[in-house]
Amino acid sequence: QVQLVESGGGLVQAGGSLRLSCAASGRTFRNYGMGWFRQVPGKEREFVAAISWSGKLYYADSVKGRFTISRDNAKNTVYLQMNTLKPEDTAVYYCAADSSGSSSSFFREYDYWGQGTQVTVSS
Repeated sequence: QVQLVESGGGLVQAGGSLRLSCAASGRTFRNYGMGWFRQVPGKEREFVAAISWSGKLYYADSVKGRFTISRDNAKNTVYLQMNTLKPEDTAVYYCAADSSGSSSSFFREYDYWGQGTQVTVSS
């Protein structure tokens, strides 16, 4: 069982930056693939970025060059650095863990989810 707790969301002006963190419980964190997804009301959950157990990275086209995912296995934490934020980045951001260890963009591949953190980008 893995528990995920996101933090770092908030309100920021367009062009600004935020760093999201996701703290995971459990001693097998290093074996999990980790992903970030986002969702706005009335829309499907959208893939943002993922990192495999080995460090392989995968980004949605909409965030390439602006967002960076990373992990610190010693701290059982995955990060999402978000730069040059746009109003269309406004969403609830979720952290997820995939026990297969991959960096999948498909939300059904993930076994565990955090509660989400709100990111609001004002124009």
